[in-house]
Amino acid sequence: MSQLHLDQPQIDRARASAQRIARQVFDEMSGFTTTTVERATLRLLGVDGVDDNQVPLPNRVVEHLQTQNLLQHGAALILAGAMQQTGFTAQQVAEAVAAGSLTLSYPQDEAAARQAAQAHAATACQHIAGQRAHRDAQIKTLGQGKAPWLYLIVATGNIHEDVVQARAAAEQGADIIAVIRSTGQSLLDYVPFGATTEGFGGTYATQENFRLMRAALDEVGAKVGRYIRLTNYCSGLCMPEIAAMGAVERLDMMLNDSMYGIIFRDINMKRTFIDQFFSRMVNAYAGIIINTGEDNYLTTADAYEAAHTVLASQLINEQFAVLSGLKPEQMGLGHAFEIHPEMENGFLWELAHAQLVRQVFPDACLKYMPPTKHMTGNIFKGQVQDALFNIVSSVTQQNIHLLGMMTEAIHTPFIQDRFLAIQNAKYVFSTMKDLHSEIEFKRGGQIELRAQSVLAEAETMLAQIEAMGLAGAIGQGLFADISRTPTGGKGLDGVIPKADNYYNPFPHLMLPGGNHHA
Repeated sequence: MSQLHLDQPQIDRARASAQRIARQVFDEMSGFTTTTVERATLRLLGVDGVDDNQVPLPNRVVEHLQTQNLLQHGAALILAGAMQQTGFTAQQVAEAVAAGSLTLSYPQDEAAARQAAQAHAATACQHIAGQRAHRDAQIKTLGQGKAPWLYLIVATGNIHEDVVQARAAAEQGADIIAVIRSTGQSLLDYVPFGATTEGFGGTYATQENFRLMRAALDEVGAKVGRYIRLTNYCSGLCMPEIAAMGAVERLDMMLNDSMYGIIFRDINMKRTFIDQFFSRMVNAYAGIIINTGEDNYLTTADAYEAAHTVLASQLINEQFAVLSGLKPEQMGLGHAFEIHPEMENGFLWELAHAQLVRQVFPDACLKYMPPTKHMTGNIFKGQVQDALFNIVSSVTQQNIHLLGMMTEAIHTPFIQDRFLAIQNAKYVFSTMKDLHSEIEFKRGGQIELRAQSVLAEAETMLAQIEAMGLAGAIGQGLFADISRTPTGGKGLDGVIPKADNYYNPFPHLMLPGGNHHA
């Protein structure tokens, strides 16, 4: 498809503003860790399971370290010292702490403890690198679906039922299975343990549930002859822990936005900014594609009036991702088809927005979301809305295509609803396969002028944010018309100032070029 005529220096200026915005936040947050970063570190080092009261052992150890006034030095350092002193494994140390038979203390030989922590972390990294290599080998052997990849959600609450639905979806043509989380899990400051069957509006994200679904998708992938990707959600108060579990169990995608938790879940700003860096670093190392949440802005703000806020946020998300070591092909920057269907020429504006995003992020693995806000329960009109969405996705060559459901606004989709959604998308993608290379945008036409206007607004907005700081911008409600403050929200008590001798081995091992403050 021909390109829209966009001002490249304008894109470069907007990106440079976003880079400075992200760097300022990164530098401000570098002196802090969080309880869930430390719990994720413990999980990566081999701590798992729950105590007799079903409290996860990583939580027990971190709470113990806080009681002993040791957490600011880094859980890895204290754990490694205890392993050397006792001869226990990481798991045995955690179990002894939970049982009350071991009190942790600062290691007598700090240098030896650091060396041991790095050796244990290197073993964890080897496992994750092995999972990444296994994914690459599977894709090479089996192949994969053609982009746009069809992304489909299962959400029964019961992991075993989810497995049945996921298998069926893959056999019907889905390329990506997303297991949506139980309602409110993002607000839990712990990760549930084991296989779960009683979620609400979704299924709990647990390591065992990840393992079960990964095994099922590997099996069905071999049957259908293409690699099936698995997605879950590592937003929320346990963002780094869920990223760590996903890396261990070979998930392929993670919902992992830098601001979503702040804006839509009222999670503390500092907590989120620290957690998103560590979680994205783990995702980057594991070869996981992150999905950002700009599509959500358009559920609370008007999709036409707020289009520039999506682009501005995507540019900021991109720069946070770069700091965490993510490559462009791992950046599933999000946007959505959400303009009111009664707006005249709305399809032209949707096309303009999608093509603008495609050109500003030519190498990114873009995630395009279907109409939801203006779905009414009229399934016939809904099917048409989804077909128009499918056309834009195909013509602008999106990468990750979340299937629209004609029964949106009625109920959680049935298997047959998903089947019809897949059929709709496959028909459009096939019948319009090469349309993008056969048509051109009219120079100076309405589509091009709209894209240029949104780009100009995004550049202006980013300059404003750079001047006031990202925290100030969020405080003024510039994104999604929702305001949050740096000291508000859930989880601020889990933000811990680092001691001068704080140590975490994973940034040293996972980040290219040692871009870390550990």
